[in-house]
Amino acid sequence: MLEGIIRESITKSNAKQLKRDGYLIANIYANGVENINAAFKRGEFARTVRNKDTFSFPIKVGDNELNVVIQEYQLHPVNGDVIHVDLRVAVPNQVTNYLIPVVTNGVAKGLKNKGVFIQSKKRLKVRGAIEDMPFNFNIDVTELDTNDNVLIRDIEVPANTQIMDRANVAICGVIKAK
Repeated sequence: MLEGIIRESITKSNAKQLKRDGYLIANIYANGVENINAAFKRGEFARTVRNKDTFSFPIKVGDNELNVVIQEYQLHPVNGDVIHVDLRVAVPNQVTNYLIPVVTNGVAKGLKNKGVFIQSKKRLKVRGAIEDMPFNFNIDVTELDTNDNVLIRDIEVPANTQIMDRANVAICGVIKAK
């Protein structure tokens, strides 16, 4: 379980000091839950997120033990480090929108025919309870030839969930190189 500290002060100088000490600034929130300003050790947070096997993961901040999902994060413009993260509390049986990652598998055969693979959607907005959310959407792209694409309507959605994006939007595809 990832453990963090509650930020006593939310001033800019306090945030800079925590970042210098190796902490990652985080906001934790949800409907019906009081907002928590927290900080996590940067390395521990990265290890926890990389090694998680479900969509949500447990954290402990102060006396609170919560199940959270990553809602949004901000990267440093120069070195690419994560400098801030928004965590949403995964309230059981509460229907809400989550952003689920899209993972592509394989090499498209259109790449051998002078095509270029493009993934236009990295995450899909899915509405449902946290218990019904998939870890990610796996898409096999080995059969994509030039001018082929995978649309949102082509994806199989778990029961009790609904994709909120338009059905005719392309997730990924192979276009002809110029």
